[in-house]
Amino acid sequence: MEGFLEGYHGAVSLAALVQFVLFLRWLYRRVRNDELTRAFVEDMAMNHLPQIYEVLEKLCDQQGIDHDPIPPIRWVDFHNSKD
Repeated sequence: MEGFLEGYHGAVSLAALVQFVLFLRWLYRRVRNDELTRAFVEDMAMNHLPQIYEVLEKLCDQQGIDHDPIPPIRWVDFHNSKD
């Protein structure tokens, strides 16, 4: 044990441990942020876009503007795809 503490081995080990813990913290935040972003985008596409398209369609009708029919919203889930 004394051989390990001689020189800079203890400081290097502590620095490596701190870097590893900081990396794990960054990785957790990154994964969590991706999950939140995905949930937000899915909610926006499934709940809010149909309402936005309906309002835009009504505005086009009021202004006399020709418009295409409301496009169907198809959610493609790449994470849970069954091949």
